[in-house]
Amino acid sequence: MTLEIFKAKEELRNLIDSYASLGDEKKIAAVMDLFTADINYKVYMNNFLVSDVSGRENMEKDFNKHASEVKTYFTLNGQHQVEINGNNANGVSFSQLKMVRENDGKDILTDYSVKYEDTYVLQDGKWLIKNRIGYFFIIESRVLNN
Repeated sequence: MTLEIFKAKEELRNLIDSYASLGDEKKIAAVMDLFTADINYKVYMNNFLVSDVSGRENMEKDFNKHASEVKTYFTLNGQHQVEINGNNANGVSFSQLKMVRENDGKDILTDYSVKYEDTYVLQDGKWLIKNRIGYFFIIESRVLNN
């Protein structure tokens, strides 16, 4: 592995981790800076397409709406595998994502096991997410007993 490839892999891992950290903090405008202007983001839950959003402006509206409905996000990232080809790359990453929402005065925790398939591009010296498909495979909800 060349030093250039090693550096690119580290930058791409930092991109994925920044997406999770900034999202957890609900810093939506900062999350948008991680996407290309023509981002396409699809979400599948139990093999059904539930969201297909294109363009950074539409993504920001969608993310802000979602964040307004969630009290707390907590994300743990797992493995991240990438293949780099010049200024383009493809990657697969895995995450455990927890969301707390309030329903009828009770906190409801939903735990998601997610696989992301990404396409990345290097623009102006910075790696960005161009396409993202999130596969939410395992979804479990329960009332939190605080």
